[in-house]
Amino acid sequence: QVQLVESGGGLVQAGGSLRLSCVVSGRTFTTYATSWFRQAPGKEREFVGGIRHRGNSTFYADSVQGRFTVSRDNAKNTVDLQMDSLKPEDSAVYYCAASSLLYPNIRYYYASRTYAYWGQGTQVTVAS
Repeated sequence: QVQLVESGGGLVQAGGSLRLSCVVSGRTFTTYATSWFRQAPGKEREFVGGIRHRGNSTFYADSVQGRFTVSRDNAKNTVDLQMDSLKPEDSAVYYCAASSLLYPNIRYYYASRTYAYWGQGTQVTVAS
């Protein structure tokens, strides 16, 4: 069974930075693409950024491109989300997700239905 545990959320001022981390356990880590999603109150869960199975390709939502960076350490089974230049609209619960599905087109990884495994979420609040 695959388990994902996020950490690193908290309260930060607008313009500040936070780093989220997700530990993935249970299966061979390199068989999974991993991504971050977020969900604000009253809104649908949305894709934030992701990274392919072996870490050779990253992809981001337009709203965070250039501000957020996804990275993974295959030796430690972790995937991180570095968030810089944070805005109040980035406030949400952030979720780590893993998928064993292999798609040549990364657009499939933007969809939450691609991911079978999810963490419990960590709250990020950006104060204005």
